[in-house]
Amino acid sequence: NAIAPQVRRVAVIFNSRTAPGAVLFSRSAEAAAPKLAAEVIRAPVQEPTEIEAVMAMVAGEPGGGLIFPIDSSTDLHRQLILEMALRYRLPAIYGARKIAAAGGLVSYGIDRPGQFRQAAGYVDRILRGAQASELPVQRPTKFALVINLTTAKALGLTVPPDLLANAAEVIE
Repeated sequence: NAIAPQVRRVAVIFNSRTAPGAVLFSRSAEAAAPKLAAEVIRAPVQEPTEIEAVMAMVAGEPGGGLIFPIDSSTDLHRQLILEMALRYRLPAIYGARKIAAAGGLVSYGIDRPGQFRQAAGYVDRILRGAQASELPVQRPTKFALVINLTTAKALGLTVPPDLLANAAEVIE
């Protein structure tokens, strides 16, 4: 909302076959939407033509934006998604840093290297005799905000200084 305050309709685009957890993510977005005076559109897609159709529909009215939760399908169709977001001038947030690095506006997600280090600790404990069933479930504790200023400029958006200061990485 800070980067693109004009956004009032957000499509959460995901492939239900490759990102079943995205439905839960969508529910969280829907719960938060009233606080931001926004509407969330849940958009399960499976084919590139469906991704294009959803993006065209969102761009068809003012105030559209996109959210792409972590999904291998998003990664597979990354180039198409990035090109369409720029063509339709739609601000988008992605769950994976590599999408922002490739030209996406913003990514916000778990610190994947940190998760791998945490998993390595679990493997070590199991190899030393701990029972996996007795180890506590650990949730991610560190999240990273990545902002692509080149894309923000291409979309005509201004990133507030306080948001830049809180970013783990700024791509110029």
